[in-house]
Amino acid sequence: MPTRRLPPLRALEAFVRIVRLGSARAAATELGLSPSALSRRVTNLEDFVGKKLFTRAHQAMKLTDDGRAFFDAVNPHLENLAAAVENQSENLQLLRLHLGVLPLFGSQRLFPRLPELRKLYPRLHIDIDTGPGLIGRVGDTLDAAIILTTTPEKGFHAIQLDHNTVHAICSPQMVEEIGTSPDKDTLAKQTFLIHNDLPESFEAWKKALGLEGLEPAAIDHYDSGQLILEAAAQGLGIAIMHDDHFNRASDGRLARLFDVTVDSPYSYWFVCKPKALEMRPVRLFHDWLVETGI
Repeated sequence: MPTRRLPPLRALEAFVRIVRLGSARAAATELGLSPSALSRRVTNLEDFVGKKLFTRAHQAMKLTDDGRAFFDAVNPHLENLAAAVENQSENLQLLRLHLGVLPLFGSQRLFPRLPELRKLYPRLHIDIDTGPGLIGRVGDTLDAAIILTTTPEKGFHAIQLDHNTVHAICSPQMVEEIGTSPDKDTLAKQTFLIHNDLPESFEAWKKALGLEGLEPAAIDHYDSGQLILEAAAQGLGIAIMHDDHFNRASDGRLARLFDVTVDSPYSYWFVCKPKALEMRPVRLFHDWLVETGI
């Protein structure tokens, strides 16, 4: 039986990196190649398969329909190949990911889905860090992190995980006392509960309601989303939080104050250093996170 020709593996690696990172420039930087060298590798692959995988315009590379079909066809086999090599390795160590996560994201969104990840990759284990200053430790003590921010700093590979709206959340009793129409004098007598990671959300909420000059009786700050929701449920004040936090809490002790939708300045982001995607634990988690849309 004749031996099948293998595609140029370096060219295949370049192609997959461009698709996964969504940018030829990011792929070239990660592989340590010049843009022209990266383009030559992709051209070699296109010559091998006899199809145009990308369109090229203004130094940008956009995946064609043939390119998308090719990626969807080969990507699962690449993962199977990597897994097969690992399984035949004499060094059967665990794949270890050091991940920074905000506690509320972890409890509401990540942990309910982690059993799925474990079934896919039994050897992938995650060390969870919920300490402060996550972004400053990515690339040092952390391989990657899921953070809540407006726009991640430059120098990171970043994937936006959601888009949020801001709501005022409190106990149903407080909703009944305050009423359904925003009144500046009434709200000025209240305590507002603000998360340390969402300082601009309160300003966005006030502006949307036409209450820019509102000065409440007190503003209490929290560094825990779970505790701020519990404080609101206990009637300690009005929490300014995301709709997703409220919905996933499914807590009958909580209610929205006013029927107003306000775009949040903040989103959850997955961040890591671009070179970290060469580490299999980071790449497996990254790809799973993007595919599942947690």
